[in-house]
Amino acid sequence: MKVVLISPYEIGRQPFSLAQPAAWLKRDGFEVECIDLSLEPFDVTRMAGARLVAIHLAMHAGARLASEIIPSILALDSQPEICAYGLYAPVNDEYFRSLGCGYVFGGESESDILSLSRALRDGTSSDHSRKTRISMDKLAFVEPFRAGLPALEQYSRLTLENGQEQTVGFVEASRGCKHLCRHCPIVPVYSGTFRVVSADVVLSDIRQQIMAGAEHISFGDPDFLNGPGHARRVVERFRSEFPNTTWDATIKIEHILQHEKLLEDFSRNGCLFITTAVESVEDEVLEKLDKGHTAQDFRQALRLLRRLGITMIPTFVPFTPWTTLNGYRRLLREIVDLQLVNSVPLVQLSIRLLLPQGSPLLNADDVDAWLGEFNPKMLGYTWTHPDPRVDELQKAIQDWAMTVENQNLERQKAFKGIWSIAHQDVKTSMPELVQYPERNVPQMSEPWYCCAEPTESQRLLHTAAVQPII
Repeated sequence: MKVVLISPYEIGRQPFSLAQPAAWLKRDGFEVECIDLSLEPFDVTRMAGARLVAIHLAMHAGARLASEIIPSILALDSQPEICAYGLYAPVNDEYFRSLGCGYVFGGESESDILSLSRALRDGTSSDHSRKTRISMDKLAFVEPFRAGLPALEQYSRLTLENGQEQTVGFVEASRGCKHLCRHCPIVPVYSGTFRVVSADVVLSDIRQQIMAGAEHISFGDPDFLNGPGHARRVVERFRSEFPNTTWDATIKIEHILQHEKLLEDFSRNGCLFITTAVESVEDEVLEKLDKGHTAQDFRQALRLLRRLGITMIPTFVPFTPWTTLNGYRRLLREIVDLQLVNSVPLVQLSIRLLLPQGSPLLNADDVDAWLGEFNPKMLGYTWTHPDPRVDELQKAIQDWAMTVENQNLERQKAFKGIWSIAHQDVKTSMPELVQYPERNVPQMSEPWYCCAEPTESQRLLHTAAVQPII
């Protein structure tokens, strides 16, 4: 029996979320086709004869793209069952069921996908629950099957400080997160739970990707230090076998400060940079988001990483219902003073808070002042800032970021444009922008972003891939 696994978009990564269930299915004798719509056109003929099409919804942008391909899949003569799985599946189950998805899985979904595939193969699918299922089962992961995906060099690449590019392998050592940040899309599904992928499987996955050409490994865990002992073991084994291969990870500010000794070890063992969700430099906003750190913690973590020789790549959600015009300007000033202009992709300065179904922020004390209606096609709640000038600023910054992207403008000059836009309504003279000399930093060719409404440029970037070929 044929099963098709589809990933609409996953921030330029070769998706573990396809490669892992593909390995489970192939081990059980299923014919498996993997399609990554971030790099491949949506050719509906590739689904011919499939009994099941499972679509992974890792991100908001990907979930919106998925909604565009479902009608073409349902029109196939074979009339396959459609399953939606991943972070954005259970929180949008009603919408995706209305489009024709018969099954919705969240959390650790591999066993559910395998069970459904077996039921369809054996003709017992009528007994298989059509209820939305969120599984926190501890799974026995296997080496991911990546041979059916586009080559690694087609995905996001790493640009080093000297301008040299490297092919990147993407692995996962854990899934979920033990923290409960109120804006995070992981929380409604995992609710403070995380699951580790065994070190043996992580190493075998690293090994196969290095054999396929990976020169740098990126750990795609929501937080690499949710399990610090596990992370240490993985890095020790990885660097023992591949001592010259560099790597990066995503780690919370509070974990950076809690695990200084471990980070010293990471620095000695090839960690080039750490992505961390700073979100804001306003303590009031950080408290609203329940981030677990303060603006001062962010500065302290930056100093620590710089002392260790590890680059920090901070990410932000600068536009929230609590953002003020002066607060946004303080963010820009902070980025300049901390010499982070080269470390912050321009898209990060235009990001607007996303409010999906199940977001804890829907219960904020002041929600009546800014919350709008749920928009099923946008897969989120609309919201309007109490100060309309903030919404106008966000739109202007987003338009400028799109212009910069189209023109490939140098980052320091692009930042100067944002500075000018943010200060254009200042009644006195615009504060002088003194930009300090900054070194180049290692960075991915496709910026990391999360917990945010995708900009129109990010959406359009992949829209061409879902135009059906019939």
